[in-house]
Amino acid sequence: MEVKWSAEAVDALRARFGPEARTWKLVSDAEGCGCAVNGVPALWAVNEPLPDDLRADGGPVELWYEKRHEVFFDDEMRITYDAAKRSFTLASDGQIYTNRLATVDRRHG
Repeated sequence: MEVKWSAEAVDALRARFGPEARTWKLVSDAEGCGCAVNGVPALWAVNEPLPDDLRADGGPVELWYEKRHEVFFDDEMRITYDAAKRSFTLASDGQIYTNRLATVDRRHG
């Protein structure tokens, strides 16, 4: 998987979570939806990837994902930021996954 980041998205992520939030995970978050198949894309700030996580190519942000979530995403995607709406967008050439990509701090300790 390759994820390209706009400069605005990188800057907004660092401004919102600080420079110490270096490791991110792209997930299809099904928590609270009642179905493991209909997840919502989200970015989680994590302390470190899990041992089986895979690293995405393509950007200044260290981005990981679980192999089981790979089926929900295209091979090539991009993350952009709209300052007027203060929101991140996850899209590919084939679709827009979300114009309001959730960013969640899942770091502990």
